[in-house]
Amino acid sequence: MKTLIIAEAGVNHNGDMGRARELVAQAAAAGADLVKFQTFVTSKLIAPQAPKAQYQLGTTDPGESQFEMVQKLELSVADHHMLMAECRQHGIGFFSTAFDTDSFDLLLALGLDRVKIPSGEITNLPFLRYIAQPGLPVILSTGMCNLGDIEAAIDALEAAGLRRDQITVLHCNTEYPTPMQDVNLCAMANLGRVFGVEVGYSDHTQGIEVAIAAVALGAHVIEKHFTLDRSLPGPDHQASLEPHELKAMVSAIRNIEQALGDGIKRPTPSEFKNRAIARKSLVAARPIAAGELFSADNLTAKRPGTGVSPMRWDEMIGHPAPRAFDVNDLITP
Repeated sequence: MKTLIIAEAGVNHNGDMGRARELVAQAAAAGADLVKFQTFVTSKLIAPQAPKAQYQLGTTDPGESQFEMVQKLELSVADHHMLMAECRQHGIGFFSTAFDTDSFDLLLALGLDRVKIPSGEITNLPFLRYIAQPGLPVILSTGMCNLGDIEAAIDALEAAGLRRDQITVLHCNTEYPTPMQDVNLCAMANLGRVFGVEVGYSDHTQGIEVAIAAVALGAHVIEKHFTLDRSLPGPDHQASLEPHELKAMVSAIRNIEQALGDGIKRPTPSEFKNRAIARKSLVAARPIAAGELFSADNLTAKRPGTGVSPMRWDEMIGHPAPRAFDVNDLITP
């Protein structure tokens, strides 16, 4: 199983398209499958009086509103075209999350072949219905949700025409960064069992180990924020990986994919050659005369494993030796 790895650039460009292009280049260099941005019209997303999240107060200008903070991070239509061209140049897929219907229409017009619904929109029924109409595969983040919230969202998507096998549900915690004790990674597999969907994990912890563990537990999709510099001002930088960390995460995930295998227990080609070296055979514990009965007194097990297996011990005990054996001679039947 190949994990879809989404490098979440999000709004970590800080409104600087030079930085946005560099984020694309770094995501591609790290080996991610997609680099994801955020597409929104601030006036359709946020009311002027909406407060900032607590974590945003310490990472952005405390004198600005959430509306003012987010408005500076909008991407224009031209920005989207530029970023898509940059993605083509670097050989990585372009992806974005829409937060309103106009933004979703823009992404459709740009030819995106899948949809990302962020955690904050999972209770936005009209938006869910709108998102489902084109029939594209949906990746649904579930931060701040209980099972009832997720069930209602899936039901809404299905009622609007989407098939359940087109929905991938991402376990997620919407705190930046997420404390380890709040990750509850075992809930990811539970979502798959409860709802009969593919699952993944949108990771907001610091570090890479939880995302790697999620792949070992069956995640089909991993989404992880990254930045060029964690010390930059902005709402998401502090909970993001830097480029070398993103590369390490991708490499580790690809190793885990190989290590998971097919689940069938059998000797592998790399270890088969060691079997005769590491296993044991029946040997003479002392000199044995021809015709002498094999016994616990005159038999023992030692390496190499090229003779009679010690698993035949009971079969050999009490049988006469077919010839004389010196100490440590491999026993022949």
